[in-house]
Amino acid sequence: MISSMTGYGSASRQVSLGTGVVADLQVECRAVNSRFLDLGFRLQDECRAAEPALRELTTQSLSRGKVEFRAAWRINNNSSNAGSGSPKTDTHALGAISKDRLDALYTLQERAQDIFPKARELSIGEILRWPGIVAEPRGEEEGWITATVEAGRAALDALMNSRQAEGKALVTVLTNITTKMDGIIASIEPKVPGYVTQYQEKLTERLAESLAGQELGKGIGAELMDRIRQEVVLYAVRIDVAEEFARLKTHLNTVRTALAGKGPVGKRLDFLMQELNREANTLSSKSVSEECTQAALELKLLIEQMREQVQNLE
Repeated sequence: MISSMTGYGSASRQVSLGTGVVADLQVECRAVNSRFLDLGFRLQDECRAAEPALRELTTQSLSRGKVEFRAAWRINNNSSNAGSGSPKTDTHALGAISKDRLDALYTLQERAQDIFPKARELSIGEILRWPGIVAEPRGEEEGWITATVEAGRAALDALMNSRQAEGKALVTVLTNITTKMDGIIASIEPKVPGYVTQYQEKLTERLAESLAGQELGKGIGAELMDRIRQEVVLYAVRIDVAEEFARLKTHLNTVRTALAGKGPVGKRLDFLMQELNREANTLSSKSVSEECTQAALELKLLIEQMREQVQNLE
């Protein structure tokens, strides 16, 4: 199925930190447009060892897009009370205080206040945030890796589902645009031969007016008619857009075939947009009527709309 390059997915897992403490781990996966596959990771230290596995999972599933994984976790406030029937908070869930580090910090504060008597004392919050004072439960590295990879895989699956849903919607939009372009071509193509006939009639009328009142021999009249026919032929060659219409229709059929297929089609369609635009420009340069010029402009506008949408396809 054709997919877009933008999407989002998230998943969560729990990690045991020991002593009945559980962490809730949340992994998010986001993707936006990119010509190639560009991976980024914003993982906390506990989850960083899972990056190679997440990278491998992504490269096996996606070929284009800028994809970013983010992971964050927090202590589950209810984990330490599970099965205890008690609403009291287990202090192990908050971490253990290092008595030695706390004593050392107290001594440092006293010495600092001897030198700076007007300095205020540390607050409880500042003390608890001091490096090494609180030893928070961290769990085993293997547990973090397993949980991060599982959550990352689930988030990636959700991302791919969202990309496929958006890709399906884009296919509908692009199909509708190709239908509009078919209609424009079908309406203007049959009218081109009429422009040649109109030119011949106008040229003949102009020459007849310029020669009015003059007596022409049969030979001169035949020569003038030959000249008119030559001018008409040159005009017909100059405004001949049969090849442009044929190539436009061929490219549109190729677009429809690509949209009906499976797998990555973004780069192929991007190339087809360039080809369609080239033919529309030629059609505009050869235009000999307001209607034809307007048709060429409408085609170019629709091609630009398609190109913008194609940029989002994988």
